[in-house]
Amino acid sequence: MLAHEDYVQRGRRNYGQIMLIVAGSIITESGGREPFFNAVQPMVSATREEPGCHEYAFTPDPTDDNRVLLYELWEDQAALDRHFSSAHMADWQEKRKCLAIARASIKKYTISSVADLG
Repeated sequence: MLAHEDYVQRGRRNYGQIMLIVAGSIITESGGREPFFNAVQPMVSATREEPGCHEYAFTPDPTDDNRVLLYELWEDQAALDRHFSSAHMADWQEKRKCLAIARASIKKYTISSVADLG
């Protein structure tokens, strides 16, 4: 995984390119969020090591005990395609079938410019 300083430098070089953000939320059934995080952790760790992955995080919503927020930042579509075809993603797709997920809304955004807000 990249150190923060490396990410900042790498990110600055790549902001001139089109990048992708994948973001959304997953709603678990009552009591399903902790098992979700336990199951997803190996996939998160492996994904963060993938070339072209700048950010990859599932985080708990602080106001909803059943909601998980997803944020991903990818260098390009090829990196995201490699991720979707990885062995750890295939393993995750099987694991998630056994989890208490009520629904999910996940979208891909194409980013062509970035401005620093602070």
